Amino acid sequence: MAKIINVAVVGCGGMGGGHAVAISTGSGQALWMTDGSKGRELAPGDTDLKTKMALSGTFDVKEERQEWARKQGFHTYGSFEEILDDPQVDVVLVATPNDSHKDLAIRAMRAGKHVLCEKPVMMNSQDLVDVLEVAKETGKVFYPRQNRRWDKDYLIMKKLYEEKTLGEVFHIESRYHGSRGIPGDWRGIKAMGGGMMFDWGVHLLDRMVMMIPGKIKKVYAKMTHVTNDEVDDGFIMNMTFENGVTATVEVGTCNFINLPHWYMAGTKGTAVINDFQDPGHMVLLRSWEDKDATPILMGEGLSKTMAPRNQDTMDDMPLPDLAYDRNALYSNLCDVINGQAEQIVKNEEALRILRLMEAALESDEKGTVVDFE
Repeated sequence: MAKIINVAVVGCGGMGGGHAVAISTGSGQALWMTDGSKGRELAPGDTDLKTKMALSGTFDVKEERQEWARKQGFHTYGSFEEILDDPQVDVVLVATPNDSHKDLAIRAMRAGKHVLCEKPVMMNSQDLVDVLEVAKETGKVFYPRQNRRWDKDYLIMKKLYEEKTLGEVFHIESRYHGSRGIPGDWRGIKAMGGGMMFDWGVHLLDRMVMMIPGKIKKVYAKMTHVTNDEVDDGFIMNMTFENGVTATVEVGTCNFINLPHWYMAGTKGTAVINDFQDPGHMVLLRSWEDKDATPILMGEGLSKTMAPRNQDTMDDMPLPDLAYDRNALYSNLCDVINGQAEQIVKNEEALRILRLMEAALESDEKGTVVDFE
């Protein structure tokens, strides 16, 4: 009989409250209100975790969140120290503002607990190096929760890239566009690790480097400050990989017409996903030969180069579907703790992402291209 992994959640806001609901209901992908105010029913198709996890309880420094947790029927700890003193707790799930991750993670591991840490796991790469030294010293698991690797849209685009459905891919774009500005909480405070690079940038970069193998040679980034002067409320970042592929990752919070969520260009086709609700589509080339191409009027001149292709030279098709385990991160954490698997999200991968983010911030500060690896 598999050992039940007992988890205590520290920080019961939007993400922490969601984790508590997910663990208590047995699904790693339960839906929740973004302010952590009310748990929702599980989404259709959710499956129980292969290895059982149990919620030991939650703790938050804000009393209103403690009260919310009690209304959900969760046990609430009176302090972080109470969690550390509870011998039943196997894992501390850190879901607090970014600037507190290091201290909480180190204290938890030294108290004999494993740690599942929200992204970005640390404020900088050196902090993660320090934390990993403690993980090695204590023999405890430190697991970065870089969970957007399991977004279906990403998995589909990764499949296209790996299977060369579009031929040799030469450029990829991934972005999130919104129009509400930066959140009005700690995410707008630099000292607490606010800003969109530290928020969504982690996910976009993590997915891109997991898709494209090899080293990154060049980085150029520009942060935006349309709605917030203290931290970036968006960014555009360009990367050149050793294999010649170029990639753009972008986050915007003042975009009232959104650009595509995904855009992938290859020698034999192009694929696009416009947003989270869009299943996407791809256009695949049948033949480069297009004898009937005629010039079109573009503004005050003609162009044959930009004239649309005849339909008989290409096929417009839906993107492939795929099956995936949406609870894989939680299950893998349990297996790692039980000594049955290696981490899917490796600490060295999280460290590389932090260093890549630092390169982006350096590029923005200097206004120049930065050599990376």
